[in-house]
Amino acid sequence: MEINEKINKIEEMLEIDVNTLTLETELNSLDEWDSVAILSTIVMLDEEFGKTIKGTDIKACKTVADLVNLM
Repeated sequence: MEINEKINKIEEMLEIDVNTLTLETELNSLDEWDSVAILSTIVMLDEEFGKTIKGTDIKACKTVADLVNLM
């Protein structure tokens, strides 16, 4: 899966417009990035990518690029 496809998955999960995010986007700058988004990210990574991660892994992510790297 290409980077743009991964970013689109994140946008879809956050329910924001396509092409809104870049790799440099800081997660804390997004109103949509909250505890529900964190849980949704954990579920998405498990279901879509077969990755099992912990909340601490997600909390360590500062940018969209960090999330992409987990994928």
